[in-house]
Amino acid sequence: MGTTQLESVPEPKYWHLRTVLSEALDSEFAVGQVLPNERDLAARFGVARATLRQALEQLELEGRLQRRRGVGTTVAPPRVGVAVGSAELGWPGAPGDAWQAEESDRATAPAAVAELLGIAKDEPVHIVRRTRVTGGQPVAADLVHIPASSVPDLTAIDAPSGPARARAVLRELRRMEFEGQDRSVELGSARADDARALDRLPGAPVLVVTTRYFGGGGTAAVSLAIYRADTCRLTFGADGVEIHHTAERQAS
Repeated sequence: MGTTQLESVPEPKYWHLRTVLSEALDSEFAVGQVLPNERDLAARFGVARATLRQALEQLELEGRLQRRRGVGTTVAPPRVGVAVGSAELGWPGAPGDAWQAEESDRATAPAAVAELLGIAKDEPVHIVRRTRVTGGQPVAADLVHIPASSVPDLTAIDAPSGPARARAVLRELRRMEFEGQDRSVELGSARADDARALDRLPGAPVLVVTTRYFGGGGTAAVSLAIYRADTCRLTFGADGVEIHHTAERQAS
Protein backbone atom coordinates (compact mmCIF):
# COMPACT_ATOMS: atom_id res chain seq x y z
CA MET A 1 0.00 0.00 0.00
CA GLY A 2 1.38 3.41 -0.95
CA THR A 3 2.12 6.21 1.48
CA THR A 4 -0.52 8.92 1.65
CA GLN A 5 0.37 12.59 1.55
CA LEU A 6 -0.64 12.97 5.20
CA GLU A 7 1.58 10.07 6.29
CA SER A 8 4.58 11.67 4.57
CA VAL A 9 4.31 14.89 6.60
CA PRO A 10 6.95 14.91 9.37
CA GLU A 11 5.83 15.28 12.99
CA PRO A 12 5.83 18.96 13.99
CA LYS A 13 8.60 19.95 16.38
CA TYR A 14 6.15 21.24 18.95
CA TRP A 15 4.29 17.91 18.96
CA HIS A 16 7.46 15.94 19.59
CA LEU A 17 8.32 18.39 22.36
CA ARG A 18 4.81 17.98 23.78
CA THR A 19 5.48 14.23 24.10
CA VAL A 20 8.84 14.81 25.78
CA LEU A 21 7.35 17.37 28.16
CA SER A 22 4.45 15.05 29.02
CA GLU A 23 6.92 12.33 30.00
CA ALA A 24 8.86 14.85 32.10
CA LEU A 25 5.67 15.91 33.89
CA ASP A 26 5.02 12.28 34.83
CA SER A 27 8.53 11.58 36.10
CA GLU A 28 9.87 14.85 37.48
CA PHE A 29 7.00 17.08 38.60
CA ALA A 30 4.22 16.85 41.18
CA VAL A 31 0.66 18.17 40.92
CA GLY A 32 0.63 21.89 41.63
CA GLN A 33 4.36 22.32 41.07
CA VAL A 34 5.39 25.43 39.14
CA LEU A 35 7.34 24.81 35.93
CA PRO A 36 10.59 26.65 35.22
CA ASN A 37 10.25 29.78 33.10
CA GLU A 38 10.06 29.55 29.32
CA ARG A 39 13.65 30.63 28.76
CA ASP A 40 15.01 27.86 31.01
CA LEU A 41 12.72 25.23 29.52
CA ALA A 42 13.61 26.22 25.95
CA ALA A 43 17.31 26.00 26.80
CA ARG A 44 16.91 22.62 28.49
CA PHE A 45 15.18 21.04 25.51
CA GLY A 46 17.11 22.94 22.84
CA VAL A 47 14.10 24.51 21.13
CA ALA A 48 12.92 27.98 20.21
CA ARG A 49 10.58 29.65 22.68
CA ALA A 50 7.85 29.79 20.02
CA THR A 51 8.02 25.99 19.71
CA LEU A 52 7.96 25.64 23.48
CA ARG A 53 4.86 27.85 23.76
CA GLN A 54 3.02 25.71 21.20
CA ALA A 55 3.83 22.57 23.20
CA LEU A 56 2.77 24.17 26.48
CA GLU A 57 -0.49 25.39 24.94
CA GLN A 58 -1.21 21.87 23.71
CA LEU A 59 -0.59 20.40 27.16
CA GLU A 60 -2.84 23.05 28.70
CA LEU A 61 -5.54 22.12 26.21
CA GLU A 62 -5.15 18.47 27.24
CA GLY A 63 -5.51 19.39 30.91
CA ARG A 64 -1.92 18.56 31.89
CA LEU A 65 -0.98 22.16 32.71
CA GLN A 66 -2.68 25.23 34.17
CA ARG A 67 -1.77 28.90 33.84
CA ARG A 68 -2.47 30.66 37.13
CA ARG A 69 -2.54 34.40 37.69
CA GLY A 70 0.46 35.57 39.71
CA VAL A 71 1.87 32.04 39.91
CA GLY A 72 2.83 30.81 36.44
CA THR A 73 2.39 27.48 34.72
CA THR A 74 1.69 24.59 37.10
CA VAL A 75 1.09 20.86 36.77
CA ALA A 76 -2.67 20.30 36.73
CA PRO A 77 -4.47 17.73 38.88
CA PRO A 78 -6.48 15.00 37.14
CA ARG A 79 -9.63 16.29 35.45
CA VAL A 80 -12.79 16.36 37.55
CA GLY A 81 -15.67 14.34 36.18
CA VAL A 82 -18.62 16.72 35.74
CA ALA A 83 -22.02 15.26 34.86
CA VAL A 84 -23.88 17.25 32.22
CA GLY A 85 -27.60 17.08 33.07
CA SER A 86 -29.62 14.38 31.37
CA ALA A 87 -33.20 14.85 30.24
CA GLU A 88 -34.48 13.53 33.59
CA LEU A 89 -33.36 16.75 35.33
CA GLY A 90 -35.85 18.83 33.36
CA TRP A 91 -35.68 22.61 33.40
CA PRO A 92 -32.77 24.65 34.79
CA GLY A 93 -33.32 25.17 38.51
CA ALA A 94 -35.21 21.88 38.91
CA PRO A 95 -34.54 19.70 41.99
CA GLY A 96 -31.11 18.13 41.65
CA ASP A 97 -29.72 20.96 39.53
CA ALA A 98 -26.07 21.52 40.47
CA TRP A 99 -26.02 25.16 39.32
CA GLN A 100 -26.30 28.23 41.55
CA ALA A 101 -28.38 31.12 40.18
CA GLU A 102 -26.68 34.49 40.66
CA GLU A 103 -28.38 37.22 38.62
CA SER A 104 -31.01 37.89 35.97
CA ASP A 105 -31.61 40.80 33.63
CA ARG A 106 -33.28 41.55 30.31
CA ALA A 107 -31.20 42.04 27.17
CA THR A 108 -31.07 41.01 23.54
CA ALA A 109 -29.61 37.56 22.97
CA PRO A 110 -26.72 36.87 20.58
CA ALA A 111 -27.97 36.36 17.04
CA ALA A 112 -27.19 32.62 17.13
CA VAL A 113 -29.19 32.20 20.34
CA ALA A 114 -32.12 34.23 18.98
CA GLU A 115 -32.17 31.91 15.97
CA LEU A 116 -32.25 28.84 18.23
CA LEU A 117 -35.12 30.37 20.20
CA GLY A 118 -36.99 31.29 17.03
CA ILE A 119 -37.37 34.96 18.00
CA ALA A 120 -36.45 38.27 16.38
CA LYS A 121 -32.84 39.38 16.83
CA ASP A 122 -33.87 42.56 18.64
CA GLU A 123 -36.36 40.89 21.00
CA PRO A 124 -35.24 41.13 24.66
CA VAL A 125 -35.01 37.92 26.69
CA HIS A 126 -34.44 37.11 30.35
CA ILE A 127 -30.81 36.08 30.87
CA VAL A 128 -30.06 34.11 34.04
CA ARG A 129 -26.42 33.87 35.09
CA ARG A 130 -25.43 30.71 36.91
CA THR A 131 -22.20 29.16 38.22
CA ARG A 132 -21.18 25.64 39.07
CA VAL A 133 -18.65 24.73 41.74
CA THR A 134 -17.10 21.29 42.29
CA GLY A 135 -14.76 20.60 45.17
CA GLY A 136 -14.66 24.29 46.04
CA GLN A 137 -13.43 25.15 42.55
CA PRO A 138 -15.45 27.06 39.91
CA VAL A 139 -15.76 24.71 36.95
CA ALA A 140 -18.44 26.33 34.79
CA ALA A 141 -20.44 29.49 34.09
CA ASP A 142 -23.80 29.51 32.36
CA LEU A 143 -26.17 31.96 30.69
CA VAL A 144 -29.76 30.75 30.34
CA HIS A 145 -31.72 32.74 27.73
CA ILE A 146 -35.48 32.70 28.31
CA PRO A 147 -37.98 34.56 26.06
CA ALA A 148 -40.86 36.41 27.71
CA SER A 149 -43.35 33.93 26.23
CA SER A 150 -41.85 31.16 28.41
CA VAL A 151 -42.40 33.10 31.65
CA PRO A 152 -45.65 35.04 31.05
CA ASP A 153 -46.44 35.60 34.77
CA LEU A 154 -43.02 36.93 35.71
CA THR A 155 -44.25 40.54 36.01
CA ALA A 156 -46.11 39.61 39.21
CA ILE A 157 -42.89 38.65 41.00
CA ASP A 158 -41.45 41.15 43.47
CA ALA A 159 -37.74 40.30 43.11
CA PRO A 160 -35.97 43.15 41.33
CA SER A 161 -32.44 41.74 41.10
CA GLY A 162 -29.83 39.32 42.36
CA PRO A 163 -30.15 35.58 43.07
CA ALA A 164 -33.78 35.95 44.19
CA ARG A 165 -34.76 37.35 40.80
CA ALA A 166 -32.78 34.65 38.98
CA ARG A 167 -34.45 31.90 40.98
CA ALA A 168 -37.87 33.46 40.37
CA VAL A 169 -37.31 33.42 36.59
CA LEU A 170 -36.33 29.75 36.71
CA ARG A 171 -39.34 28.89 38.89
CA GLU A 172 -41.63 30.49 36.34
CA LEU A 173 -39.92 28.57 33.55
CA ARG A 174 -40.65 25.32 35.38
CA ARG A 175 -44.38 26.05 35.21
CA MET A 176 -44.24 25.18 31.52
CA GLU A 177 -44.53 21.50 30.63
CA PHE A 178 -41.09 20.08 29.86
CA GLU A 179 -40.92 18.28 26.50
CA GLY A 180 -37.22 17.44 26.16
CA GLN A 181 -33.82 18.91 25.37
CA ASP A 182 -30.83 18.54 23.08
CA ARG A 183 -27.18 19.50 23.47
CA SER A 184 -24.10 20.19 21.40
CA VAL A 185 -20.49 20.58 22.54
CA GLU A 186 -17.61 22.47 20.98
CA LEU A 187 -14.18 23.72 21.98
CA GLY A 188 -13.78 27.45 22.53
CA SER A 189 -11.65 30.11 24.22
CA ALA A 190 -12.62 31.97 27.37
CA ARG A 191 -13.74 35.55 26.88
CA ALA A 192 -12.80 38.09 29.52
CA ASP A 193 -16.03 37.69 31.52
CA ASP A 194 -15.89 33.89 31.30
CA ALA A 195 -12.26 33.94 32.43
CA ARG A 196 -13.10 36.02 35.50
CA ALA A 197 -15.95 33.70 36.48
CA LEU A 198 -13.76 30.61 36.09
CA ASP A 199 -10.57 32.11 37.55
CA ARG A 200 -8.66 31.54 34.31
CA LEU A 201 -6.78 33.77 31.90
CA PRO A 202 -8.60 35.17 28.85
CA GLY A 203 -8.15 32.82 25.92
CA ALA A 204 -7.91 29.70 28.11
CA PRO A 205 -9.51 26.62 26.49
CA VAL A 206 -13.13 25.99 27.44
CA LEU A 207 -15.85 23.55 26.48
CA VAL A 208 -19.04 25.26 25.31
CA VAL A 209 -22.18 23.19 25.92
CA THR A 210 -25.27 24.59 24.20
CA THR A 211 -28.57 23.14 25.47
CA ARG A 212 -32.00 23.78 23.96
CA TYR A 213 -34.96 23.16 26.28
CA PHE A 214 -38.26 22.37 24.58
CA GLY A 215 -41.69 23.28 25.94
CA GLY A 216 -44.91 24.85 24.78
CA GLY A 217 -44.45 23.35 21.33
CA GLY A 218 -41.12 25.11 20.67
CA THR A 219 -37.77 26.14 22.15
CA ALA A 220 -38.51 27.54 25.61
CA ALA A 221 -34.93 28.35 26.68
CA VAL A 222 -31.31 28.09 25.53
CA SER A 223 -28.37 27.58 27.87
CA LEU A 224 -24.77 28.46 26.98
CA ALA A 225 -22.57 26.76 29.58
CA ILE A 226 -18.81 27.36 29.57
CA TYR A 227 -16.76 24.59 31.25
CA ARG A 228 -13.06 24.74 32.07
CA ALA A 229 -11.40 22.45 29.55
CA ASP A 230 -8.25 22.18 31.64
CA THR A 231 -9.96 20.63 34.67
CA CYS A 232 -13.27 19.16 33.46
CA ARG A 233 -14.07 15.81 31.93
CA LEU A 234 -17.71 15.98 30.87
CA THR A 235 -19.92 12.91 31.24
CA PHE A 236 -23.30 12.60 29.52
CA GLY A 237 -26.56 10.74 29.99
CA ALA A 238 -27.99 8.02 27.81
CA ASP A 239 -29.08 10.52 25.16
CA GLY A 240 -25.43 10.99 24.21
CA VAL A 241 -23.58 13.89 22.60
CA GLU A 242 -24.54 15.66 19.41
CA ILE A 243 -21.54 16.00 17.06
CA HIS A 244 -21.35 18.75 14.44
CA HIS A 245 -18.83 19.21 11.60
CA THR A 246 -18.42 22.52 9.88
CA ALA A 247 -18.07 22.63 6.10
CA GLU A 248 -14.43 23.62 6.48
CA ARG A 249 -13.67 20.60 8.67
CA GLN A 250 -15.48 18.26 6.31
CA ALA A 251 -13.43 19.59 3.43
CA SER A 252 -10.20 18.93 5.30
